[in-house]
Formats: sequence, C-alpha cells, structure tokens
Amino acid sequence: MKQINGYIDSVFSNQDAILEGVITSIEENGMPSISVSSSAGKLLTMLVSISEAKDVLEIGALGGYSGICLARGFGKEGHLTSLELEERYAKLAYTNLAKAGFGDQVSYMTGEALQSLENLTKDQKRFDFFFIDADKGNYENYLRYCIELAEPGAIIVTDNVLAGGSVADQDANPKRYTELMKKFNETVANHPKLESLLIPIGDGMTISRVKK
Repeated sequence: MKQINGYIDSVFSNQDAILEGVITSIEENGMPSISVSSSAGKLLTMLVSISEAKDVLEIGALGGYSGICLARGFGKEGHLTSLELEERYAKLAYTNLAKAGFGDQVSYMTGEALQSLENLTKDQKRFDFFFIDADKGNYENYLRYCIELAEPGAIIVTDNVLAGGSVADQDANPKRYTELMKKFNETVANHPKLESLLIPIGDGMTISRVKK
C-alpha cells in the first residue's frame, strides 16, 4: 500500500509551498506528523469543489493541512468550522489557514469534539460536507452527529479507515484501532442513511453521501 500511495503522490501531487510550510510548522511545534497525504488532501479539495459544498465541518484540525485542502475546494464563498481538542493545535491551524488566505473563512471550536457537536446540534447548525480525522474510538459517535447535522445529500469523508492496511491484510502490523475501524467500516457500509465507498488512498478514506 505504501508503494502504491508513493506512486500516486509522485504522479498526481505537485510541489506546494503552503502545504509544505504546514508540515514544517507541525514538526517545529513538536506535534505528531499525522496529516493526510498530499493525494488525500487533493482528493478533499476535489470533493468539496465537485459537491459545491459551502459549509464544511472538520473534526480534528491538527496543524491545518486538511483544513487548507478543504477550504481550497470552496474558494472564497465557503466557511470551515473546525473542531480541535488542543487549543495550541487550533492556534497553529488558524495561523496556517490565514497564511493560505482563508483566515476570514474559518472558525475553531476547542475542547472535546463531542461537546462541540452537541452544541452545534442544539444551535441547529447544518453542514453540507464533513471530514472526520480524530480519535478513532469516537468515530461512530462522530458519524452519528454528522448525519444529524447534515443537509440532504451532504458528503461525509472519514480518514484512516484502513488502519495501515491491517483491516484487510493479516500480515500487516495491527494498530490499536484496527478492530474499531473494521467495525466502523461495516457500520458505514450498511447504514440505511448513507451511500458509501472506501477509497484506498492515503490510509484509506470512506466517502459517504447522506441520502436525500
């Protein structure tokens, strides 16, 4: 899988000074190097653009890499709401989004994502695109909230669903969340309100469409 993704990145991803700067800033701040791959980021941009989404919700900001990719999809007309547990991560993410030209189009909610999602639900907020890339133990809870917050036809993208290939390859090193991802993938695949497919790019992404 690593060789295939390396090939995809080498052919379809161009040098990007802004995103490379985000990666550098994450390293300099001692944060984990777990941003989406360059090709996965490009896919996020394309999906937001193709779906013409304007209200995007991201669960897990880290340093802003995926946030920039999402914002590039909606250009100057959309807004990104990003949920992040760590305030210092959210601050770095905002700095990087601002450098990329999206400072006026992004807002951060810090603290436990489930509480932020509950608050958004109470406020009757609605979104037409979601990206889930946070603690794996809450993926099913995040999915439930996303469906509740979704406009009809909204897109939900979830990252790391292949768990390094260990969900399918017995020879791959299992991760602590391998079984969680297996269960989550089954849930998404059979959810009555979703039409979904797993795309083996990066560490795997499920792309789901909320049925109208």
